Amino acid sequence: MIYSTKKMLSLRPEKELYLSTFLIALATASAFFVPFIIYDNGYFLFYGDFNVQQIPFYKMCHEMVKTGNISWNWNTDLGVNFIGSYSFYLLGSPFFWLTIPFPNSFVPYLIGPLLILKFACSALAAYPLIRRFTRKPETARLSSLLYAFSGFSVYNIFFNHFHEAIIVFPLLLLSIEMLITENRRGSFALMVCVAAVTNYFFFFGMVVFCVIYWIVRTVSGCYKLTFGRVAGFFAEAVIGLAMSAFLLLPSAAAIASNTRLDEVLLGWNGLLYGKEQIYANILEVFFFPPDLPARPVFFPGAEVKWSSLGGWLPVFSMVGVFAFIAAKKGNWLRRMILILTFMALVPILNSAFYMFNQSYYARWYYMPVLLMALATGMAIEERSLNWRSAYKWVLGITIAVTLVIGFFPNNNSEGKLVFGVFTEPENPMYISRYWTSCAIAIVSLIVLGVLLKKFKKDSREFLKGATVCVCIISVIYASIFIGLGKTHGFESKNIMIDQLLEAEVDLGQSDDNVFRIDVYDGVDNTGMYLGLYSINCFHSIVPTSVTEFYEYIGEERGVGSRPTTESYAARALLSCKYLLNRSDGENFTDENGTRMPGWTYYGYSDGHRIYSNDNYIPFGFTYEYYMTAEECETYGGADRANMMLKALLLDDTQAAKYGGILKKLTADYSLDFVDGVKPTVIISEQSYAEDCEKLAATATGKFSKSKNTFTYEYNSPQENLVFFSVPYDEGWSATVNGKTVEIEKVNVGFMAVLVGKGENEIVFSYTTPALKQGIIISLIALAVFIVYLIIAKVLTRSRAECDAYPEGDELIEQWREYDLDDASSELPVSEDDITVDNNNSLPDFPFGKDAFSNDDDPSTGFFNINID
Repeated sequence: MIYSTKKMLSLRPEKELYLSTFLIALATASAFFVPFIIYDNGYFLFYGDFNVQQIPFYKMCHEMVKTGNISWNWNTDLGVNFIGSYSFYLLGSPFFWLTIPFPNSFVPYLIGPLLILKFACSALAAYPLIRRFTRKPETARLSSLLYAFSGFSVYNIFFNHFHEAIIVFPLLLLSIEMLITENRRGSFALMVCVAAVTNYFFFFGMVVFCVIYWIVRTVSGCYKLTFGRVAGFFAEAVIGLAMSAFLLLPSAAAIASNTRLDEVLLGWNGLLYGKEQIYANILEVFFFPPDLPARPVFFPGAEVKWSSLGGWLPVFSMVGVFAFIAAKKGNWLRRMILILTFMALVPILNSAFYMFNQSYYARWYYMPVLLMALATGMAIEERSLNWRSAYKWVLGITIAVTLVIGFFPNNNSEGKLVFGVFTEPENPMYISRYWTSCAIAIVSLIVLGVLLKKFKKDSREFLKGATVCVCIISVIYASIFIGLGKTHGFESKNIMIDQLLEAEVDLGQSDDNVFRIDVYDGVDNTGMYLGLYSINCFHSIVPTSVTEFYEYIGEERGVGSRPTTESYAARALLSCKYLLNRSDGENFTDENGTRMPGWTYYGYSDGHRIYSNDNYIPFGFTYEYYMTAEECETYGGADRANMMLKALLLDDTQAAKYGGILKKLTADYSLDFVDGVKPTVIISEQSYAEDCEKLAATATGKFSKSKNTFTYEYNSPQENLVFFSVPYDEGWSATVNGKTVEIEKVNVGFMAVLVGKGENEIVFSYTTPALKQGIIISLIALAVFIVYLIIAKVLTRSRAECDAYPEGDELIEQWREYDLDDASSELPVSEDDITVDNNNSLPDFPFGKDAFSNDDDPSTGFFNINID
């Protein structure tokens, strides 16, 4: 069909800018990553969580997958369910799987290039969604770049596994649009599956957003709902969720008993933030480049150091958003932005995007950032909007915040009057960081002011200039962000590279010589870097039994296992054989000797002083005595670990069951009187050494491990319980001499099995909980999905016969609907000017009616529409 008007009109497709969007984003990201990669000898190193999690996690998981060892992981903490613990970090990420063809030694070199690729994919993923609501591909490209290089994206270089959510989210929204507005079946189910597999934590927030999005779009009259499409929407959501069960179900099983999930906001804590600075911080992040994680300067009193507070749009800041919101009353996008802003300011609503966790996070801000980038693009195409007023408001707010925080009187820690309420106003580093951030925000607005002078004259030149400026500003502020972050981390070359990435500390560990190490004043996850099993670990998702044990002996186990030197007895209980002390860190030895009893200097290797544990107890030992919680809890804190070296801690049921095998801890041990009243077991360094020697003497078996099992060949002098300091987990099963035996949970969080007198072959096998069930559900869901697509294909008319190419009045009505809903601009031609020639066919345009495109150049005499 050819549609003509009194002027020369032609239906011709716009040249889409997928490739250029991707390449521009790729080049921009490369510009601020590559110099740092070159500086760090081919690695990309940052600070904090990035250095101690992203790099060793990638390398270790890469090796696990390539060797097929995907059940139990000994390299993380005291041992973890591999799939359950790493599905949050990277197992569902397609970027991780891109590393599999490479050798393991090359993986650390891939982290930087993968980050560059993630930024480029973020822009590419946003483009088709934004393009549906813009008339020019150049506008969609610009808005996509704003999204990809927002403050949220740059902030979360620190947590680079968050970028997967930034990429998946716009594609999920696109699939909703395709299903509801065009009846395109299947894409929504696939994206639900992809989103759930990629990261279940972010998926939860996406579900909340999509429900709000669907309701707002419907109420705003954007969707013409039919029973079939509504039913299809919910059917595909269920199918997509079921297809993800192979990874989602094991993940859910792994975190089901995590104590952090029980911390829900209640009472006033759910209605108001306890720290007033949070409110200002929430709004500030959309007007200024992001603070460094863990090193805030704007609002340190908010105490949200790792919350991912970031949302600034390079160059445009909130100008386009303000202009759009002021003019578009009743528009669905305006409603969404205002609703999300309100939710961000109410704690319980804010927490709805991250599983209602009690801790404050803003890790869902990529969602409003996408809408704000879209609003900016749509505002650019509406020349009638009052950009001047919006610009003045945003510039005024930015300058006001800068001056107030920068010069308001304040008392420093010594009571001296200073000016500036940002963090440490007398510290040169913090002063420079604060004013640099403010300068970038203000200079960006000045640049925008210059660009806006071209706005009315030549929109295409404005878009080109804005695109260039967004890329340049993004390179500048991201480079400063990374550079400043590196100043707060361990020194790259001497520590991160020489002592960790390229170090070879050989302590003789093998599958037949299994032990753990300790790290004193070192880098988190040092053991993981060096390929050594370690009691020190920075990881959010570990078996509940690990958390229970540390809490029982008085050690905090939030997101990391870092037992203090007071818990010296715990090292022996956990078969800790060596201790590594970073040579340029605090010395493990002081004027009184080593900081824990029973450690001897062993040697030096690759920047580490090494000490050996004189009281080392190998895996697999037996006790003579037992005790119950009543006896153990007479003591507090670290003393309970000492007690576990004297007697096996059993619950009352176990005590009744095994009381005939073990002796109850009584006067057979040396006793002392507390306040002359209750006799208690003596705890001293001497008795500690004696207890360890006694237990070590029983560890005479041969311990070995394989992919998902460990074996202990043990000649027991009598019937007894054999103890292993391996975290208790429901995935474990055990046999003794081929017969299935019950695994007892003892010493709060570990395992023991009963063996008979004589030779015993003890075999523990691990099967990931819920993995088999998840795979079955996924396969059934996949079959249902295929049948669903076939039925949808049969029952739905082909695109040519359906409403893909409406004629005459139908086309006019679609133009009118688009005009009222999304474009808010006058129809380019009157209805009387349209004629239809049914002798010709339309080209195959890639977009739906929402991708209305007006050339805006009267000299061409062309009016362009993309119709799907």
